[in-house]
Amino acid sequence: MISMLRCTHLPVLTLMAAALMGQAVQAAPGYPKHEAPIPSATVALMKGKNTSPAAPMLIRIYKKEAELEVWKRNTGGRYVRLNTFPICRWSGQLGPKRKEGDRQTPEGFYAVTASQMNPKSKHYLSFDTGFPNAYDRAHGSTGSALMVHGTCSSAGCYAMTDTAMSEIYALVREAFRGGQRAVQLQAYPFRMTAENIVRHRLDPNIAFWRQLKEGSDRFEATGEELAVSVSAGRYTFRPAKSPETEAEVLAYRAMEDDHMAVLLEEGRAAIRTTYADGGQHPSFTALWRRGVSLGEVSRPEALAYAGLERVITPARATQLTCLGTGTCAPSANEVKAIASSGTGEQPQPIAPLNGPSMWLKELQSLFTSAPVGVATVSLTHDQPVMLGAQQIVPARLAMQR
Repeated sequence: MISMLRCTHLPVLTLMAAALMGQAVQAAPGYPKHEAPIPSATVALMKGKNTSPAAPMLIRIYKKEAELEVWKRNTGGRYVRLNTFPICRWSGQLGPKRKEGDRQTPEGFYAVTASQMNPKSKHYLSFDTGFPNAYDRAHGSTGSALMVHGTCSSAGCYAMTDTAMSEIYALVREAFRGGQRAVQLQAYPFRMTAENIVRHRLDPNIAFWRQLKEGSDRFEATGEELAVSVSAGRYTFRPAKSPETEAEVLAYRAMEDDHMAVLLEEGRAAIRTTYADGGQHPSFTALWRRGVSLGEVSRPEALAYAGLERVITPARATQLTCLGTGTCAPSANEVKAIASSGTGEQPQPIAPLNGPSMWLKELQSLFTSAPVGVATVSLTHDQPVMLGAQQIVPARLAMQR
């Protein structure tokens, strides 16, 4: 069976508690700030998850959701989510960093070593993400000192509150002292779900994001640190050592591909998300609107225009095609839900689909690296997708322009 690691988000009360602490942080008595111990509650949480401060860790960042996750390897060898920290500020837009001064926060797979830790940062504490990595250099991307740091101010960095940064810094420090040579940092534009990929399928960054999803899916399926390299300007991932584990990866990815095909068949909207200059976690936005000081917040006026969604392709009401049985009409509630998920317009008359041709053009943007209408589309999963009692995706599809 596929190992499911999709996790729930940090409870709202915990997020708000972290937010309320804001910048009011002091080093533990008798310790300089970079030597502050891991909070006792976090140590207890580790024990309950069969891990320890010295165990290896990795970090996953999600821009759109403005969350930073810390994962620890447990005694069974799998990474488990330890905690989720709200990001106080990130700058730029969704998408990778391209050049010095573009205010973009990095996206991709990075390695943080002990030499990248900065206990004397002007932003309380910090560590360098490792940008540019081999992928960035292969694409001519430029920039330096792209950090995770304290102080709620960003010009290409992921900025936490000082309180959160103190704990994250301590966790990374103790992992190094436990023998870990590099902490993997996975930075994503958003949670790499089938739903999010379909929603952003017409974004200019979609080919790059599909590469990131391949890595994310592999981690979700295995709970193992990614073995990442760059070949011909693309991220590549070494297969799992165990054939059984690699089979789980392939099954998970096939499931995600099938899920995306179903969403396209349903006629989901395609959107672009834009920002005046980055965003922050909603818990901080709520506090800031109530007049609670978050310290030095960069470009606070830009936050009023954070995460605006523009519909590129409206959602459409469609009939599902049942294989071998003709046309299966969705219920009135299903039609209403599909039509209302995009622009809010009233449902349009339902037109039957003649096979997958209605969504094939957009499907290509999800499963190939070439522009739509240029290269071959090829889906090779041998089983049809099941949605309730209906089979709705042909078992094998190949189409040449």
